[in-house]
Amino acid sequence: MRGRVAAGVVGVVFGLTLSWTGLSSPEIIREGLLFQSSYLFLFFGSAVGTAFVGLRLVRRARVRAVLTGEPVEWENPKPQRRHFVGSLIFGTGWAIADACPGPIATQLGQGVLWSLCTIAGLVIGIQLYLRRQAQAETSDAEPPREAPAARRPAAAPGRA
Repeated sequence: MRGRVAAGVVGVVFGLTLSWTGLSSPEIIREGLLFQSSYLFLFFGSAVGTAFVGLRLVRRARVRAVLTGEPVEWENPKPQRRHFVGSLIFGTGWAIADACPGPIATQLGQGVLWSLCTIAGLVIGIQLYLRRQAQAETSDAEPPREAPAARRPAAAPGRA
């Protein structure tokens, strides 16, 4: 329960921040994606810089998670093809919808009704992904099928 309350508080603060900074505005997103305004990129750059420094400090201090008490750890995997494909799909969807998952909920809260279409697209995409993952797990769990033995015609009676 405590984790859900904390997640709710973080979500509300994140939504208020998106709304206050204008990052839920389709106009601001569109201007950034069309390179008409640097606001979006400067905001992202400052967020990435802050996260970079903050994560290095967390790793160096070897702190534990506030809610679970577990050590805060992560791995840095090497980029794979799926990362590039996923980023292209995400970026294309973001450019078409003028929103990424965070601002969608904020847009809905602000009364932007067409965000319902974006939410529907998000839900459909998640369902397709989960279905594909389930199929991949099922095919990995099944033992490989052996090819059927070649059938020879039965010998006629009396012939050897």
